[in-house]
Amino acid sequence: MYQYDQYDQNMVDERVKQYRQQTLRYLDGSLTEEQFLPLRLQNGLYIQRHAPMLRVAIPYGMLRADQLRVLADISDQYDRGYGHISTRQNMQLNWVKLDQVPDILEKLASVQMHAIQTSGNCIRNVTTDQFAGVAFDEVADPRPWCEVLRQWSTFHPEFAFLPRKFKIAINANTSKDRAAIKFHDIGLQIVKNAQQEIGFEVWVGGGLGRTPIVAEKLEAFIHWQDILGYLESVLRVYNLNGRRDNKYKARIKILVKALGVDTFRTLVQTDWDSRDQQNLKLTQHEVDRIHNCFTAPDYQVSNTDLDSLKDMAAINPGFRNWLNHNIAKHRVTGYVAVTLALKATGEAPGDITSTQMNLIADLAEQYSFGELRTTHEQNMVLADVRIEDLYSLWQILIEANLATANIGTLNDMICCPGGDFCALANAKSIPIAKDIQAQFEDLDYLYDLGDIQLNISGCMNACGHHHIGDIGILGVDKKGEEFYQISIGGHSQYHDASIGKILGPSFKSNQVADVIQKILDLYVTERFAEESFTQVVRRLGHQTFKEKVYAKKAA
Repeated sequence: MYQYDQYDQNMVDERVKQYRQQTLRYLDGSLTEEQFLPLRLQNGLYIQRHAPMLRVAIPYGMLRADQLRVLADISDQYDRGYGHISTRQNMQLNWVKLDQVPDILEKLASVQMHAIQTSGNCIRNVTTDQFAGVAFDEVADPRPWCEVLRQWSTFHPEFAFLPRKFKIAINANTSKDRAAIKFHDIGLQIVKNAQQEIGFEVWVGGGLGRTPIVAEKLEAFIHWQDILGYLESVLRVYNLNGRRDNKYKARIKILVKALGVDTFRTLVQTDWDSRDQQNLKLTQHEVDRIHNCFTAPDYQVSNTDLDSLKDMAAINPGFRNWLNHNIAKHRVTGYVAVTLALKATGEAPGDITSTQMNLIADLAEQYSFGELRTTHEQNMVLADVRIEDLYSLWQILIEANLATANIGTLNDMICCPGGDFCALANAKSIPIAKDIQAQFEDLDYLYDLGDIQLNISGCMNACGHHHIGDIGILGVDKKGEEFYQISIGGHSQYHDASIGKILGPSFKSNQVADVIQKILDLYVTERFAEESFTQVVRRLGHQTFKEKVYAKKAA
């Protein structure tokens, strides 16, 4: 992991002092609500339905064990003993008190953490694949490049007050995009040119919310030395031309769509050509400095593979299911990456208790070199576990309710906090998630369905990414009553991205699980061998599913 130097630490410490004074001035009336709003937002503080919510930055999902313990301590001391993992790999605390936030930030700074730019109209936390650095088929480790972008974007004076929030994701995997780069303001795919030099394929103008759009390709290859200069030109064009009169039309996706990607590309190139590119180039020295923070841990030489556990798995179905669904292939022989499911039936997806945090911190030190990851899908990962340790680890996770073998299934859903917490939500999300978990609790049935992504959002802001789920659920308000729209056919993968299409009129909350059942019944009846849910939707057509769902029973 990247380690702060004295410059980094001083910057974060000074920010805490600055924000403490700003908070005191707001509380004594020296700052108005309007004046305080941008200050608290850029320190990660929202005012939610019941209490302020603090969003803690977890850059590209990387955490040390000691940092997780501090998060557990903060959740006990200042919150209600739990946190929530967001789709940007951050952690949210839903019950903090405004006057105590500076104390929380000071505790975070003591372990090289902060909440800087986790909200506001600025460049947010850069995200990537949760298996970055250990994935067997990635072009290069994306984490150092995420760190390069983090350092470049933090406190960037030109981009502190953009027309709207700005999100960047990086993917380096050749087979699966776990960062959903085509649904970001900027998506970067790490590639190599004919000379085997590292560079970036640049996508721009993707996003969800009220106007979901798949990103457009801006450039096929930008050399690593030029990536910051080129991205600055993209941000400059957006900052100068993005709409500020209407927040619903202020994202870069609206600008790209209005201008057309070719015109937008020309504006970016013109800006880039007008600047001193030599002074904008990344140096080998700086890149090496950051890359050196991501050296491989002290792996033990081992020829052990998963076949060595087949006898144990044969007599223990629970262990076998966990191996089949929560374990990912590792680039180093004898190791795997283990996903810890935060999706147990009856629990709010993505929530984690302080007790679980402390346990995971202990397990990270015992089994995974003291490091762990948060995921875009709202789970956690131990990325470097020896195969010979898997059975003992699984037994511990079972006791902690962290071993649910549902990764990649319908019940491994993405779900925003919804109307239980968020003041913007039109409807609750968590009760819908729990209803679906309860109806589809049979693991054998889930495994037969195969990989299906179900996403739930409580409003059009789409924090639950409902647009890009195989099945998406959106909470809507009808004259003060909560209803839910269902969409199908979304897909987040880089090579085959698509936006889901709404089936038809919305449903009451007590109907949603049964509607999902009808959709799945049709899929199971009509699918060919090895055919995915999205493939079936595309082959049969949206109308076929609509007729199934809305068909009236014969009298």
